[in-house]
Amino acid sequence: MSKKIIFKDIKIIKLIEHEDSRGFFKEVYNKELLVKYNILADFVQDNESHSLKKNTLRGLHFQLIPYDQSKLIRVVSGEIYDVFIDLRKNSPSYLSYDFYKLTPESGILFIPSGFAHGFLTLSDNTIVNYKVDKHYNKDLELGIRWDDPLFQINWPINSNEMLISKKDYELPFWNEIESKVTF
Repeated sequence: MSKKIIFKDIKIIKLIEHEDSRGFFKEVYNKELLVKYNILADFVQDNESHSLKKNTLRGLHFQLIPYDQSKLIRVVSGEIYDVFIDLRKNSPSYLSYDFYKLTPESGILFIPSGFAHGFLTLSDNTIVNYKVDKHYNKDLELGIRWDDPLFQINWPINSNEMLISKKDYELPFWNEIESKVTF
């Protein structure tokens, strides 16, 4: 999908794939390539999720300062509808959201800190790998409900078709946590 993203700080990095009769080879992480995109994050942790079923929703998550995370997201198998909301109060796009349909072929997605992030799987057996530049801190983890009326996210399916964890289902609305967020 060649969709233009509205945020200049969010980047799509195309990966070069070399194919032959045996299959393919591609570099999925190369720090020098990221520097060319002006991505200077020092990634310290890799996370991976496997969603068994299509329409599984994960998010919208973020961590507070000083554990706010930049993410480098790659779909290993399947495809996702990836959503990100700008929570940076001094940003001209504050409280705006955008999305990108991410597949193994579409490259990797960089989301800087200061954004809430989540995704909906568009196929069964979806595996998503993402690097973060700060370690997970349970005490500074927050999230926003996927159906917060302030954002009016245009998910590609109705919410009654989504598979949502109890934790994500109970996330607060933005107006309940806005005062805690200081990006």
